[in-house]
Amino acid sequence: MTATQTPGPVPVSRAAEASPRARLPHLAAYGSGSLGMGVWVTVPGLLLLYFLTNTLGVSPLVAGLVLLLPKVLDAVVHPTFGTWSDRQARRHGHRRGMMRLGLLLAVAMGAMFAVPSGLTGLSAALWVGFFYIVGNLLFAAFQVPYLTAPSDLKVGYHERTRVFMVRMVMLTVGLLAAGVAAPALVADHERGSYVRMALLLGVVMVVSGVVAIRGVRRLTETCGFRSPDAEAHSTRADLALAWQDRDFRLLVLSYLFTGATTHLVLAAVPFYAEYVLGSSGLTAVLMGAFLGPAVFASPIWLRVSRRIGKQRGLLLSQLMFIVGTAALLAGDQLGVAISVAVVVVLGVAFAGLQLFAFSMVPDAVAAAEQRGSSRAGAYTGVWTATEAVGTAIGPYVYSAMLAIGGFAAAVDGDSVAQPDSALSAVLIGFTAVPAVLMTIALLIQRRCRLDRSVPLT
Repeated sequence: MTATQTPGPVPVSRAAEASPRARLPHLAAYGSGSLGMGVWVTVPGLLLLYFLTNTLGVSPLVAGLVLLLPKVLDAVVHPTFGTWSDRQARRHGHRRGMMRLGLLLAVAMGAMFAVPSGLTGLSAALWVGFFYIVGNLLFAAFQVPYLTAPSDLKVGYHERTRVFMVRMVMLTVGLLAAGVAAPALVADHERGSYVRMALLLGVVMVVSGVVAIRGVRRLTETCGFRSPDAEAHSTRADLALAWQDRDFRLLVLSYLFTGATTHLVLAAVPFYAEYVLGSSGLTAVLMGAFLGPAVFASPIWLRVSRRIGKQRGLLLSQLMFIVGTAALLAGDQLGVAISVAVVVVLGVAFAGLQLFAFSMVPDAVAAAEQRGSSRAGAYTGVWTATEAVGTAIGPYVYSAMLAIGGFAAAVDGDSVAQPDSALSAVLIGFTAVPAVLMTIALLIQRRCRLDRSVPLT
């Protein structure tokens, strides 16, 4: 890579050094909200496709649509919620009201898995799809203002990364705990087990959300609050403004493919464990290997950011993910130990992908503010909409691979013999397809110049 392709380290000015620094207890309280977010991101992403195809008897293609269509709706909902969030911030000086509404998400998740025993196939898919839509709406009500909080703080370039680093560590704990606990709680693939799992993890979501709301209030009290533009704007005007921002647009498009890739891998883990490695019990092991490294990798990536900047750090993370997924194409020839080791590398890369991409959103907001426009909620709404669509596209692409391969659905976890074409689809969908998608993300991201234009204060 040449100097014209990726910016070098970003120097810290005296003004940036003098910017407020968030207190760790306040950061921890704020970051705790990601524990509950991690549950919602992990449980549907990890188990819903498998629940539909192997417990409810839904065909892979229909199951993929159940995961995709509610997320496509999010592409409209999230920007709208971003505009509403800005209006609430203008009126009340904070965005916490919407976050309180999002606490009802736990109820929707419980209902989503509480499919009546008489429903299978298409009718079961409709039940799950309805409550998945309701859950996504409530998740957006919490997520949009929650992720806008770092953009609202009057802190500098590296401090914004620090805020997201703490948030990422907490998110990783949530992802890891849910990724390990949820499969263990539904190991028998019975419907009742899925309901109990959802209710148990729902309690975690509510408690973490309440603590996060208090954390947001403490952060804005100590670090200051960047008020949105005094003049209210329509959702369409906010979308147009965000899309006209070249660097933000490239960041969003790159993350669309990044998010699709990582959530494809997440949805494919149970299939890879059972049909390639030969044991469904390895699902929890692979999830731990994928999510666990972020606990120690996130602070390391923070140091990398200080040395080479977020742009280069993000490109490095994407490259690591490409190499890792391509290596897994060898399938069971690698053996369990080497496969798990490669997944650990993917986990380290995943931590960087999340930290750098998310912490560059407040940088884009700060750069826009320097140009005379401050609409943090609008930018965050576009970002979370992109994330939501990416999380749906990934599993749908994988379900399409399964359908092309002739994968046979099952009811209540019954064992069904799969043709060789289906087994090949399971492997290729987990390896070659993610490598291609992440390559596209890297090619888009390398054109972004945000690190060069971002203000440090």
